[in-house]
Amino acid sequence: MLYIGVDLGTSAVKLLLMNENGKIQNIVSKEYPLYFPHPGWSEQNPEDWWKAVVEGIQELTAECDKSQIAGLSFGGQMHGLVILDQEDHVIRPAILWNDGRTSKETNFLNEEIGREKLSEYTANIAFAGFTAPKILWVKNNEPDNFAKIAKIMLPKDYLAYKMTGNHCTDVSDASGMLVFDVKNRCWSKEMMNICGISEDQLAHIYESYETVGTLTDEAAKELGLPNSVKVAAGAGDNAAAAVGTGTVGDGNCNISLGTSGTVFISSKNFGVDKYNALHSFAHADGTYHLMGCMLSAASCNKWWMDDIIGTTDYAEEQAAIAKLGQNPVFFLPYLMGERSPHNDPDARGTFIGMSMDTSRADMTQAVLEGVAFALRDSLEVAKSLGINIERTKICGGGAKSPLWKKIIANVLNIKVDVIETEEGPSYGGAILAAVACGEFADVKEAADQLIRITDTVEPEPELAAAYDKKYKVFAKLYPQIKSLFPLLSEN
Repeated sequence: MLYIGVDLGTSAVKLLLMNENGKIQNIVSKEYPLYFPHPGWSEQNPEDWWKAVVEGIQELTAECDKSQIAGLSFGGQMHGLVILDQEDHVIRPAILWNDGRTSKETNFLNEEIGREKLSEYTANIAFAGFTAPKILWVKNNEPDNFAKIAKIMLPKDYLAYKMTGNHCTDVSDASGMLVFDVKNRCWSKEMMNICGISEDQLAHIYESYETVGTLTDEAAKELGLPNSVKVAAGAGDNAAAAVGTGTVGDGNCNISLGTSGTVFISSKNFGVDKYNALHSFAHADGTYHLMGCMLSAASCNKWWMDDIIGTTDYAEEQAAIAKLGQNPVFFLPYLMGERSPHNDPDARGTFIGMSMDTSRADMTQAVLEGVAFALRDSLEVAKSLGINIERTKICGGGAKSPLWKKIIANVLNIKVDVIETEEGPSYGGAILAAVACGEFADVKEAADQLIRITDTVEPEPELAAAYDKKYKVFAKLYPQIKSLFPLLSEN
């Protein structure tokens, strides 16, 4: 049988076709626009997502026996706010995860409601990118739109609705809304009251591997698929990527180097760090996970290469980097503000340590190292909880760079396992679809059978020690200049 994984990203949707043995048959990507109507805002039109998915699935399945397609599922950009009216029409453009307009609402939740209460209700505190602050922003700034809301959805769940007619979500994606009681895997009555919404306005909750329906006749015709295709709930992009890398069960780790960057630690037990520096979410395998999320990871390198240097030959630029662990230049990778562990939407990207002999290669190296140091920030929080991580999987566009993997292995001083299939959320989505269709007993069995490690990057003791000294300097930089960032945003 065949299974489709849909990765609804920020700039494009990636669709993957997999057989029951985990072999990828085809991959298709379709881009769509990203809108910035005001400084710091980030929006998309949900209909653009659907159009891209329709075109992509038609292309993805053009050469295959469509009768063999049994299931479909998702990984999707998290935290976005999609609101529908009584006729299920989109009320306004979706407000995305990297939108920064909600500082007032975020402060209200953290300071007036209180971090302790938020953590009690949802296992997390408010971040500017989360969905609850966006709901409050619409309530405060667009009351007419707020009054029209019949359903509040997340980005990938809009696709599931278009396919099945059901308003649904999964536990991992719902965890990032700040309206979800993570420990008990249900909607939080307290947060619904705070946001001024009812449970009827929220989607029905499923585990990620559960079937939410089959294709409607209309969707089947539009997609060119049989209406027998089962649609599984899917997962937030990071949980789906974790499934796609086999980061399930207890005590496993995955690093994602995509537009954003994450340190993802799976756990059979629910847990919260006392500073809420890490997100505490439900996992797509039926358990839980802790996650540190930085808002700009591989996107920092893309910005530096494409927009500043003006090249697309990333490998050539990295070939000039020779002296690892000796770079005097540091880069704070906060181009979009920062989430874990600083929770500071005002933070900005910063170079420090340049001199007259600083080279282009030094600057490029600093960008790669800055992302690795910021990932270590989250790993240090996990260590403070008594979690000992000795190795990690890695995925995302940045994981294609051998040099970056070497830097990460040594900055974090852990083994970095490279897997055969580095397709992240789309592969995880296909695996969830296979579990929903009964191909495997559960997500762990699927991961154990399908995920294969092809290489391991080992830390080098001398280089790891040099990077440990560098990290101690990096860790002092943000606290020293934190107070300057709000001044920059005033000008």
